[in-house]
Amino acid sequence: MYNSRKKPLEEIPEELTAIWSCTNDSCKGWTRDNFSFSVQPICPLCQSEMVKGEKMLAVLVNTSPSQTKK
Repeated sequence: MYNSRKKPLEEIPEELTAIWSCTNDSCKGWTRDNFSFSVQPICPLCQSEMVKGEKMLAVLVNTSPSQTKK
């Protein structure tokens, strides 16, 4: 038998997060600051410069020790 009632979705907590955004107007590339591999990253999509900014995103914790800034 088919149950038409759906389980309510759990709310995902969000926070203002530091990010890097591509400077190329035709590119939508961005990355979280704590997931970038360098102090001044280059866009992985178009190789343009990136600028620091902020965005409301779901909370994620990067536990990888290889992600330390150089």
